Amino acid sequence: MTSSIAPASPSSFAACVDGRVPRPLREDAETKTFAAFVGEYALPSGPVRLGQWSCVDDERPSSRLGPQARAYRATLALGDRIGTAHAAACGPVAALTAMLHDRGVGVEVTAFHQLRAGAQVATFVRGSGAGRAEWALGWSDDPVQSALRAVVACANRLLA
Repeated sequence: MTSSIAPASPSSFAACVDGRVPRPLREDAETKTFAAFVGEYALPSGPVRLGQWSCVDDERPSSRLGPQARAYRATLALGDRIGTAHAAACGPVAALTAMLHDRGVGVEVTAFHQLRAGAQVATFVRGSGAGRAEWALGWSDDPVQSALRAVVACANRLLA
């Protein structure tokens, strides 16, 4: 799923989203252009890259027992190593963080916010690992892809 990352005009990032950006990012979002904010928090490249993503048992019927773990599969790259990753988790963010952990990249998501931005979704995550914490941004027309991109951006910020 492809989505444009640049709005029609070079206004502040905060002017492009519907709602308030999380407090720790608010000043940057209000003073930086859209491109500058995205360039800092969305990290389009880095050692962690996510390719194909799917919930492999999406067709499974719900049960009366409530939410159940789902099985996820992804093509995940860490540096020059590219492979297929699998995880069972209650949602896509939990699955991706488990996949990253299995590859030695610890990202604990400690804050999660999603805001609409017209037809797009901005996801802000604060993640911690290796004694550090970073905020990151994911941007997509799909809420799940936006969240996954935010986690990947956070992992890359933590590894930088």
